[in-house]
Amino acid sequence: MEPLTHFLTGACIGRAGFNRKTAYATLAATLAAEAPDLDIFWGFAGPVAELKHHRGITHTFIAVPIVAAAATGVAWLFHRWRESRRHRASNSDQKVKAPPAQARVRWGWVYFAAFVASCSHILLDWTNNYGVRPFFPFNPRWYAGSFVFIAEPILWALLLSALIFPWLLGLTDREIGVRRTRFRGRGWAIFALAGMVVVWCWRWAEHAQAEAMLRNTQVTAAPITRLAVEPYPVNPFRWHAILETQNYYQTAEINTRVDSIDSEAPRDVLYKPTDTPAVEAAKRTPLGQAYLDWGTWAVVRDIGQYPEPGADPPQLPPGRTWTTVEFSDLRFAYSFRGSGDSSNNAPLGAWTYIVDGREEAAEGMGDRVQK
Repeated sequence: MEPLTHFLTGACIGRAGFNRKTAYATLAATLAAEAPDLDIFWGFAGPVAELKHHRGITHTFIAVPIVAAAATGVAWLFHRWRESRRHRASNSDQKVKAPPAQARVRWGWVYFAAFVASCSHILLDWTNNYGVRPFFPFNPRWYAGSFVFIAEPILWALLLSALIFPWLLGLTDREIGVRRTRFRGRGWAIFALAGMVVVWCWRWAEHAQAEAMLRNTQVTAAPITRLAVEPYPVNPFRWHAILETQNYYQTAEINTRVDSIDSEAPRDVLYKPTDTPAVEAAKRTPLGQAYLDWGTWAVVRDIGQYPEPGADPPQLPPGRTWTTVEFSDLRFAYSFRGSGDSSNNAPLGAWTYIVDGREEAAEGMGDRVQK
């Protein structure tokens, strides 16, 4: 999922009861819930390195205790900074309010809150169709629930309400002189987390129905070798389907509310491209290896001499030729995104220039070139 959902989930985990056990529980849980996405810094090494390491070792079960320890360490540093500041203020004869007894720090509970929040990151990422490798490096297989879109406004509304409404109610209480309630919002946080599970169960059921509709309806003229159902945001009844036959792929749009499947050949048919020498060479490049490891519905095409924006084509002596090989993944070929021949138009598309059908000259993703 995107960062907002992770941050909000961590905050709700902390406020669901851990904050009653110890100070800094919500801080540590919020940090640990998003910390695995620090692998985004691989982007500084280029788009290919980012693709290879995204949702890698930081998104595994063996990294959970380390991520939790790191988040706890940040909370400890913040605690030391506060204590140092309070000590300096005390030495300067300033009046400093002593912390309440309920705010006592229990570092074991802080770590446990961070541990649970770190696990939530893997769970949330599994629900969408990008996938996650929780058992890496022992098992490099990608797992994807594919029943929640990577950005889900319904979850934002649930999680934000759990944080905003208790704050608003606290303002109201202060205005009418009601004594301040400590740890306000526990019920709201539990409600939001439970609501998230309800949304997941609903979408899981709709996903299963969409898949059953595909299996029981003749969508393609040829026998199907495999299929997949991908989610749309907000609408739990709308799904993007991919079907593979021996010679082509066919996409379809499913509405489980009215039990309809919209797919029409040749509009929704993509014939499998020919494996040219350039395509085979592209698959062996660092980009190709990373992309095919992740792209469970990857399509690799030799599209000829098509210069990619931001990447000058190879300057070759007479007698040598180059071609562009494009990588795309049908999981993200949603109808609302439109289509195009360039990988810059394809979500999570990639490309490489191949010279003489065997040598890589340049590679990148979208308009980012690997240096």
